[in-house]
Amino acid sequence: MSEEKNYKASTGVDEFYYGIIGDGVTATQLERVKFLQTVTVNMPQEIVRAYGDNKTAELAVSSGNISVTSSFHKIPIQDKEKLLGWENVEGITATGSTDNPPYVAVIFAKTYEDGSKEYVGLPKGMFTRPSVTGNTKGESTQFSNEEMAAEFMDRELDGFSREHSVAFAEDPAGVNTQRDLLFQKIFGLPHPSTTTTTTTTGV
Repeated sequence: MSEEKNYKASTGVDEFYYGIIGDGVTATQLERVKFLQTVTVNMPQEIVRAYGDNKTAELAVSSGNISVTSSFHKIPIQDKEKLLGWENVEGITATGSTDNPPYVAVIFAKTYEDGSKEYVGLPKGMFTRPSVTGNTKGESTQFSNEEMAAEFMDRELDGFSREHSVAFAEDPAGVNTQRDLLFQKIFGLPHPSTTTTTTTTGV
């Protein structure tokens, strides 16, 4: 009997976590950025045609770069320093042409009305610094938000035969089995709410 398919559409986003992995596969620690508003994972592909005898001889898939754009109510300065390689001296944070953003892994959740969740994992990428914007206050109060962009690359994931750049996991309401497995594969660390760890291997 085939597995039942899920046709429910997500209605929200939550649980944005990142971890600095450098050149390895295990994060030094996990950090959460709260109040995620929107996130877009762009996974471009195009079909490339080879021609001969005045017709198509062969088709192949050409995959583009995996890019992520996410907006938050606010991104704390501490997270900007870690994600972007900014320097802090005596409480003053600065950025410049010599910034060296670290490689990071990311997981976020798409939430559903029935309490189920779909987790999206991005194993290895790098963020770029956001624009600085501000608006004058008018007759009514309006909240600003902050947006950051990143690009991700393929990386070895424990148990998979090929390298990958995006991974997905789904859990029904009240269950965290696939979430916990994805955290181990993406970060090499358990979800912060768990107390047990599973050893992963990889390069």
